[in-house]
Amino acid sequence: YEEIRLKVVREALSGIKIAVLGRKYELHPETIRGWIRDYQDEIGEDQIPSTDEQIQELKRLQEIEDKYHKAIKILGEKELENEILRELVKKQNPAYLKNLK
Repeated sequence: YEEIRLKVVREALSGIKIAVLGRKYELHPETIRGWIRDYQDEIGEDQIPSTDEQIQELKRLQEIEDKYHKAIKILGEKELENEILRELVKKQNPAYLKNLK
């Protein structure tokens, strides 16, 4: 748990806005500010991620988020298709469904 705190503090000290980190890690900004106060003296300059590393991580997260939203959309479409097919089966073959019971 402490490792996550340190990671968040490192990213904050590297220049990522606290609001962005809050959304990324699903944390309240005040929580992050408290962690910064608690841990900033423990983190050396060599432990702060570079801008390139941050950009790569943000790109990776954006790609994951895009894939997630696409998957949710596809899932919703498939659920709708299934519901339509269920309704069609009920309307076209009512005797068939009675025989299944």
